[in-house]
This record gives sequence, C-alpha cells and structure tokens, in this order.
Amino acid sequence: MKTTSYFRLMRNRPDRTGIRDEWICFVIEHPEKTVVQSDGRIKKWAHIQDAGKALRVILLEDGETVHNAFFDRSYKES
Repeated sequence: MKTTSYFRLMRNRPDRTGIRDEWICFVIEHPEKTVVQSDGRIKKWAHIQDAGKALRVILLEDGETVHNAFFDRSYKES
C-alpha cells in the first residue's frame, strides 16, 4: 500500500492507531460511495463491520496512494 508522509504522520494520532491496513484496502476495493474532489483527490467510504463505523479513505489523483484515512462519524449513505 502506497502512502504519503502526511498519512504516516496522522496515523500516529490516538484516534487512528486502530485503523487496520486491511480495512483501508477494503474501502479502496469495495467503496459504498466515491467522490472526486476539485483537486483530483478521491474520497471513498465503506462501513467496516468489525469496527461498527464508516471509514473514509482519501487517495491522491493516482487512485492508489493513501493520503488520509479516518472513521467518519458524519457519513450518510447516498
């Protein structure tokens, strides 16, 4: 999994240390929702059953480099 230095830094936050790599890969491969931002970055969401929450993953424009990942309490399925 390719990641940015920002992702690696943010991953050390207490609210993100429990996010598993396999959950990030699951969101990338099986998103419930995908949105392309105006800057070209790609947001993907999926519910993670083991965590009981929705995980948002932000990818760079290449569609494979993870820039951010966090549990999104405001996520609503569309």
